[in-house]
Order: sequence, then C-alpha cells, then structure tokens
Amino acid sequence: MAAASPTVFLLMVNGQVESAQFPEYDDLYCKYCFVYGQDWAPTAGLEEGISQITSKSQDVRQALVWNFPIDVTFKSTNPYGWPQIVLSVYGPDVFGNDVVRGYGAVHVPFSPGRHKRTIPMFVPESTSKLQKFTSMCLVTSSVLQAVPPTGDT
Repeated sequence: MAAASPTVFLLMVNGQVESAQFPEYDDLYCKYCFVYGQDWAPTAGLEEGISQITSKSQDVRQALVWNFPIDVTFKSTNPYGWPQIVLSVYGPDVFGNDVVRGYGAVHVPFSPGRHKRTIPMFVPESTSKLQKFTSMCLVTSSVLQAVPPTGDT
C-alpha cells in the first residue's frame, strides 16, 4: 500500500515579545493576536494574549521589558494568507483609562530558525484640538523590540 501524501502543512510559532521603548510612557502592557487567511487554522497554543504591566527600566535605555512568551501552531493547505502577528501596546492616560499607545504588525518569518524583528509602532493621532496640541508638545518615536516567533514549516 502506498503512503498517502500529506494534505496539510504545519507552522509552529514560538518566541517572545521582548521589550519596547516608549520614553514618554510608563506602566504599559502588550496584547498580541495573529491574523491569517481563510485556509489557515490554529491547532495548538494561543492565538492571542495579553502581557503583564511593566515599568521602565532605571538605566539609560528606559526599556519596557515584557519577555512575553508566544507559542501557537497553525495548519494550512495553502500559503496564501500567511500569518502575521499584530502587537498593540496600552497604558493609562491622565485619567487612568487604558488607551492605545502604539500598534504594529509583522509576518511570521517564512524560513525556519531563530529570527529577531524590530517592529515600528504606529501611534494613533488625537481627535480633539487639545489632544493634538498636547501631542505636538510631546513628539515621540516609539519602537517595539520583539523576538517574533520562529516559523518552522
């Protein structure tokens, strides 16, 4: 009897969201989720998660360190819609409400092995004139340092 050919392939993703640099903010947390095409399905692990709240380090870098683990496995019959990880960073505003401080996304690497990505974070623009004026006074450049998951096919 001939061996049946595989009908799906697996993509194992494991790694961590390491740290971020948001010099003007403190006490931030990170959320992640995966987005993928209709031919993809998660088979193990978590496809979304939320980290702990972290404070800036006391050194010159003022890094926010999460070391937030990620572990998920997908199956698919087609590489179309290859998974992306979407990261959102939240923190308190002056009133103590959680607001988004930045968001970004990157495709899971196509090649197997260890990968490290720096993800530029997009910062939402304020809608009120007072908030726009305040944000002009606090011009920032935020970058999330992530060790995205390795992709093994």
